[in-house]
Amino acid sequence: MFFYYLVILGYYNMPDFLIRYLNAPSLLRLKKIGNFCGMDFASKDIYKFREYISRFDHSLSVCLNAYSLTHDKETALKALFHDVSTPCFSHVIDYMNKDYKKQESTEEYTEIIIRNDEYLKRCLDEDGIDINSLINYKSNTIVDNDRPKLCADRLDGVITTDIGWTQVLSKEDIKNIIEDRCIYTNEYGEDEIGFKTIEVAKKVVEVSNLIDIYCHSKEDNYMMDLLARITRVIIQKKYIKYEDLYYLDEEELFSLLNNINDKEVEHLLYQFKNIKKDEISDIYLPSVKKRLLRPIVNGVRL
Repeated sequence: MFFYYLVILGYYNMPDFLIRYLNAPSLLRLKKIGNFCGMDFASKDIYKFREYISRFDHSLSVCLNAYSLTHDKETALKALFHDVSTPCFSHVIDYMNKDYKKQESTEEYTEIIIRNDEYLKRCLDEDGIDINSLINYKSNTIVDNDRPKLCADRLDGVITTDIGWTQVLSKEDIKNIIEDRCIYTNEYGEDEIGFKTIEVAKKVVEVSNLIDIYCHSKEDNYMMDLLARITRVIIQKKYIKYEDLYYLDEEELFSLLNNINDKEVEHLLYQFKNIKKDEISDIYLPSVKKRLLRPIVNGVRL
């Protein structure tokens, strides 16, 4: 289903300039960083994902989303590398850092990772693109924008999360969404992705609201917090350093976890892998990010 989505976005017509950037080491690492915050390794009684989707996959689809609308090389590259600083377990690390609302605490490593990727820097130099444009990707409102506004990252997040998790959208729905997109100038004078028809916009909002319910469920909050506790413990006990989260991939980290001879880690990890839904009580859990979305439809905010 995800590959179908890539095809609709123009995967087979990907511009030549993009292809070599897909081999940047900082980007390739994201192939083993899951899009669902480490929950691919969690109890199957809690999560039943339809397919594995990586942060590399998400980065590529955000890139194709942005490029298909703008045909701008710099915008495409900003989109491709916008998640390059994603650590192992993604937003779980925001939980660990007590950043429940914005979930942006891990973005501080973006500049370090981009500047340390020599392959990427050579490609940028050859294409005459300022490295700072990738570091400051948030300046591009097509790639990234504040809620409740829509951008390529947010729209892709809705579609990709649904493909893997909520599983509401059909192939026809996805095709309709992609074909209905366009760029408007919003009420703040910014370029913003919107839709031509109300029906498509409402479908996207419906799915976004469902994802918000999933992400505010006691099960998801508990599991995110549990993996944050596991990660905090192994850092405190010096099995890994905090910085390792940005350079290891999730397969490497779970392999390390599975081989730690530590009763506390073993107990927490067993719970993470085997807990049942009915074992999670309505205990207090942190209030997390609200995924409010109000896209523009035919020039007017929904």
